[in-house]
Amino acid sequence: MTNSTYKRHIAKTITWRLVGTIDTMLLSWLISGNPLAGLKIGLSEVVTKMFLYFVHERLWFKYKIPNSRKRHIIKTITWRCIGTLDTILLAWFITGNPLVGLQIGLSEVITKMILYYVHERVWYKVDYGIEKYRRLKKWKRT
Repeated sequence: MTNSTYKRHIAKTITWRLVGTIDTMLLSWLISGNPLAGLKIGLSEVVTKMFLYFVHERLWFKYKIPNSRKRHIIKTITWRCIGTLDTILLAWFITGNPLVGLQIGLSEVITKMILYYVHERVWYKVDYGIEKYRRLKKWKRT
């Protein structure tokens, strides 16, 4: 397990939220037919999802599951469950239509899982927030 920092988790939260918000706005616009609804849903999620994602990151950091593709897949599924429920509720509230909320939330299941998995794999290769630990580990091997 790496010695990760809060800065890393905050950076991951922000980059994921950018990707996720763009996806939500586009899907919400396409499904509702209303670009303003897409914008409102996407911007509402900025607040709720950043908080939820940060908590999710911190909880996963505490679990001592080795970094692997299996960990990333399980982490992807747990995050998607939380994210989908949040999207359904926000879209329902903003559009006033539970069916639209359900359609937006369920359509995101596929797009967001793919995007999240790619995001996790990219961040796994980035040293931001764990550079000192990796350099020390590399130094000890030589």
